[in-house]
Amino acid sequence: MSRLAQKFSALKKEGRAALISYVVAGDPNPEIGQQILEALPEAGVDIIELGIPFTDPMADGPTIQAADIRALASGMTVAKTLDMVRVFRQKDTHTPVVLMGYYNPVYIYGGARFAKDAAAAGVDGLLLVDLPPEEDSEIKGDLKAAGIDLIRLITPTSTGERLQKLVQDASGFLYYVSIAGVTGTSAIEVASVAQRVNDIQKVSSLPIAVGFGIRSIEDAKAVSAVADGVVIGSAFVRIIEKTIENQIVNEVVRQVKSYADALA
Repeated sequence: MSRLAQKFSALKKEGRAALISYVVAGDPNPEIGQQILEALPEAGVDIIELGIPFTDPMADGPTIQAADIRALASGMTVAKTLDMVRVFRQKDTHTPVVLMGYYNPVYIYGGARFAKDAAAAGVDGLLLVDLPPEEDSEIKGDLKAAGIDLIRLITPTSTGERLQKLVQDASGFLYYVSIAGVTGTSAIEVASVAQRVNDIQKVSSLPIAVGFGIRSIEDAKAVSAVADGVVIGSAFVRIIEKTIENQIVNEVVRQVKSYADALA
């Protein structure tokens, strides 16, 4: 059983949703980025989403776009992102790590090479925002062979045949985008999310995590009642942007713990 499957199974027995954190690899720099990554599980994070820095993150709002710029300016690459996971695995062999990003950097790196190196580093899943199922055959087989889950995004407009297509061959979990827009810019409507989660559950038995529109602890707690996982991204990334460098790790940990306590 994969780390993701084990985690969701354990959380289901506990009767709570997963707290899934998103941070950009190497933000604000590789050293502090590594410290943040290693501090997240102890702070209460169940699953880590690690963003692969990219120059044109079209699905992300200004907060995460700025994080990508900071990480790239500090010298981050795909290889260095994998190195971060490799170092993380020296201390933590249990917390699932999902890489999230865009296809261009993976394509340039080489799909087969990426899948092999990511698995060796200890990556559990991959979510590529801009690679629809009609075009993911180039990497889908490589990921499966490497034992890496292919995680798909489902949006409010994904219904009927499209929804059926998206859940086919997906694994790990499904990521429901709770708003029709970019990350961190719009408020979530919990009733609407609950209905869509119910619709998705009718066509897939995979766990469903909800993200993009969760802006507060109250939002997170409400979503945790209807989904298997709650993804917090911009709220944590914003701390990195606004906090004095030598206080960033402690402040991220403090904020993460407040979300973890609310979801406990």
